Formats: sequence, structure tokens, C-alpha cells
Amino acid sequence: MDVLTKEQRRKNMQHIRAKDTKIEVRLRKALWKKGFRYRKNCRNLPGRPDIVLTKYKIAIFCDGEFFHGKDWEVLKPKLEKSSNSEFWIHKIGRNRERDEEVNKRLQFEGWTVLRFWGEDIRRHLDECVRAVEEAVFDYMMNDDYREQ
Repeated sequence: MDVLTKEQRRKNMQHIRAKDTKIEVRLRKALWKKGFRYRKNCRNLPGRPDIVLTKYKIAIFCDGEFFHGKDWEVLKPKLEKSSNSEFWIHKIGRNRERDEEVNKRLQFEGWTVLRFWGEDIRRHLDECVRAVEEAVFDYMMNDDYREQ
């Protein structure tokens, strides 16, 4: 049973942001400081990546641990014991499937997909930026890029 009323729960859920979250802004600022220029929430790409480095065909997603099912094997049994478990298991399971579908579509179109967990961005921002730098380096070493 939920400890909040329906109206309180509704208000809480309305305040969950889809873009410009703290983790996105933090990663964007770090990338900008390193000289990377990007697009935000690119609508013309599958999954609307949070950050897009169009020059290097890199799509970056900043995923929250709960809604994207980090450590799903651990989280799922906990959800099974919670209230409204069927809803949450289905919702998070579908989010995970959709993330995988988006990854495949973007990769098929020639994009490099990077996904970072919110906690990794908060605790290891420098490692996330380094992963982006490595993806840019890999793209630049690609024969197609050098021929331009």
C-alpha cells in the first residue's frame, strides 16, 4: 500500500524531469569545459539522446538507476515484494527493452552509443568524460573520418 495519497503521488511523479536533470547538466558542463560542442535531447534520433556530439556521431544517455533497471537481477526480486509490483516490473522491464532497441537502431545508423548511470556521473565524472574522449578518438581513427 502506498503511504501517499493519489494526489500526493501524482504531484511527486509530475516533478520527475525528462530533460535537464542534474546528472545531464553535470556531464554537459564537464564536456563543454573540455571543448566539446553538442546538441541536447536530439529529436531526430531514436530515443532522443540526452547529449549528441553530431560531429563524431556519438549519442549519450544519462540513465537513472531505478527507471532503467540497474542491477535488474537484484532490483526485480525487491520489486516483487513491493506494492504495485506488477506495474513496476512491467514498466522497468519495458524501459530496459526499449533502451536496447534504441541502442541497436542508433548503432545500425552508424552512431556510437554511450550510456552512463546517474551514480557514475555523480561519483566518477572524470571517467565518464574520459569514455567520451575515447569514443571521439576511436571515431577520428576510423578510415571514413580521415578521408573527409
